[in-house]
Amino acid sequence: MSTDTLAREDASVSEDDSLKEIVSDTRQFVTFQTGNEVFAVDMGLVQEIIRVPEVVRVPLAPPTLEGLANLRGKVLPIISLRRLFNLERQENDDGTRVVVVDVGQACGFVVDRVSNVVGVEPGQIEAASSINGTVDAALLSGIIKDVGGHAMIMVLDFLKLIEREYSNLGVGSKKNAVADRDFALSGGQNEVAGDELQLVSFHVAGQEYAVTIDDVQEIVQVPDTIIHVPGAKAHVLGVMTQRSRLLPLVSLRRMFGLAEQALDEKSRIVVLVLGSESVGLAVDGVNEVLRVAKSDVNAMPALLEREGNLADISEICRLGDGKRLVSIISVRNLFNRSEIEEALGAAKGLERDEEAQTAEQEETMDEDEQVVVFRLDKEEFGVPIGSVEEIVRVPDELTRVPKAAANLEGVINLRGTVLPVLDLRPRLGMERVPRTDRQRIMVFMISGLRTGFIVDQVLEVLMIPKAAIEKSPQLSSEQGKLLSRMANLEKQKRIVQLLDPAHLVEGLELAQLAAAATEEVRDQAADS
Repeated sequence: MSTDTLAREDASVSEDDSLKEIVSDTRQFVTFQTGNEVFAVDMGLVQEIIRVPEVVRVPLAPPTLEGLANLRGKVLPIISLRRLFNLERQENDDGTRVVVVDVGQACGFVVDRVSNVVGVEPGQIEAASSINGTVDAALLSGIIKDVGGHAMIMVLDFLKLIEREYSNLGVGSKKNAVADRDFALSGGQNEVAGDELQLVSFHVAGQEYAVTIDDVQEIVQVPDTIIHVPGAKAHVLGVMTQRSRLLPLVSLRRMFGLAEQALDEKSRIVVLVLGSESVGLAVDGVNEVLRVAKSDVNAMPALLEREGNLADISEICRLGDGKRLVSIISVRNLFNRSEIEEALGAAKGLERDEEAQTAEQEETMDEDEQVVVFRLDKEEFGVPIGSVEEIVRVPDELTRVPKAAANLEGVINLRGTVLPVLDLRPRLGMERVPRTDRQRIMVFMISGLRTGFIVDQVLEVLMIPKAAIEKSPQLSSEQGKLLSRMANLEKQKRIVQLLDPAHLVEGLELAQLAAAATEEVRDQAADS
């Protein structure tokens, strides 16, 4: 159900109400209820509103995730607001809806019911810090007063909510989402007054800098992989992949000659717009969105303006009675450099090479990927058929190994070889179940050690088109490593989570299993 349909059917918005949309300073909000509280979200961030779909549960994901749904061929994370707010669980009913919100990628949030679409005047909006309630005020971007028959409606900042609960999801904040963070400070107005500047501030080496929000495309986490560009200048870190394109990545520390510091989990990439191109700027961390009066902004003194990198700083913003100084960077000056143009050229060259390599691979590789599909509870998982050594029945009894690791169910003698056997359920955060005739042991070779895992049922060997295989949303570091891909079989209404057996046991756990198998071999030799 789209928001337009909601306005017509569920919200019963009158023609007079719809005329309010032409008023330039009136904002439209979708209001909804979760528990006893009424919330709102800016209508511009809402992609659509749907009934609760069938979901596939994801092992090792945060407990607030209901699962993944297939929405017109796209995988949609479905998140429970009740769980996020630690409210009592409640069965879905005819009124339950999923509000699909754009937080850099589409995410669905389960709410008890959608109430209305309302127009809100600036004077009806207050800062979130003025309330104390069951919801953390840090997750709110404002309070709406006396609208739609409610004395108070809390405006949720979905970007903050996602960043707090799903730091591994890696969602980027689009410009409208970043601007919404400053919603309370701006009094709910989207338009920047002529005598004000709207800035995104960040810090590098203890100093605060800012760029105008119009120059910011999005803010993302540091990627796992940065491609080195041969022959590039020192401050060009390389090239990163962002939304199926290659993006030059530069370090502001290096550009300004500041002390070197490795990028970490607090670092952020500010993606800046350069005409038709984009460049990623690595900073130590992002602070906030500022709305400042032009009277608090001074031009850089002419003497300093000519000195080296200070030409990149066009103005100085004075805040807090001059106690807080923010250097405003001119993006045009900052990137008016031949080496950045070289990085842009290198990125395009790498992109062309990557496209050519992909085309070549598509011509030479098979169109399908063959996987063995098995079931744990109600969910379907798959592993590459080449990784499966064999599949055997679970014996009536497994031989217990004294002082073995707690996750080891036991060992079996498989044609003269001692095979350690584990239950895959607890490895994926699921509860153990009693043994059944349908259960099987899937045998994998992991770092030279043959290891068996008990699954609920082996279903089939399936040929999956490569076009149906995509990256899984990274909901936790462990899940992102073990279940990094999924097969989205839209016509069959199936999502098969693809498991990488190489990550099932690693490090100390692998050494303990190898030791248990060796000890059992010794015991058998002694008995004989």
